[in-house]
Amino acid sequence: MTIKSTIDSLDTLVRLRSTKVEKLQADMAAQHATKARYQANLARLDSLASGSGASGALPLALALNCGQYKLAVIALADNHRTDLSLHEATMAVSQRALNDAWSERELLGQVLEQKKGVAALAQNRVDRKREDDLATQSWLAGRK
Repeated sequence: MTIKSTIDSLDTLVRLRSTKVEKLQADMAAQHATKARYQANLARLDSLASGSGASGALPLALALNCGQYKLAVIALADNHRTDLSLHEATMAVSQRALNDAWSERELLGQVLEQKKGVAALAQNRVDRKREDDLATQSWLAGRK
C-alpha cells in the first residue's frame, strides 16, 4: 500500500468519524432538549400540586376530589421523575459513546497528520535529489 493510498484511506476514515461525531452531537442535543422538557413538565406538575390548595378546609366531596387530584398529579410527577432518571442514564451512555467517537476521530486525525508529514518529507527528499541531479548535470555540462 503506497503512502498516498494510506493517506487517502485515513482521510476517508477521519471524514467518516467526523460524520459519526456530528450525528452523536445532534443526538445529544435532542436528548438535552428532551431533558429540558421533562424538567419543565415536572416544575408545572409541582406547581399544580401545590397550587390546588389545602383540601382539609373544603367540604367533604370537594376535599375528596381535591385529594384525588393531588394524588394523581403527584403520581404523574413521580412517573416523570422516573422517566427523567432513565433518560439521564441514556444520556450518560450517549455521552460516553460521543466521547469515544471524538477520541477515535482525533487519534485518526493525528495519525493522518503524521502520515502527511512523512509523505511531505519523502517528497522533499525527492525534490532535493532532483535539484541536486540537475545542478550536477549543469555543472558537468559547463565543464565540457
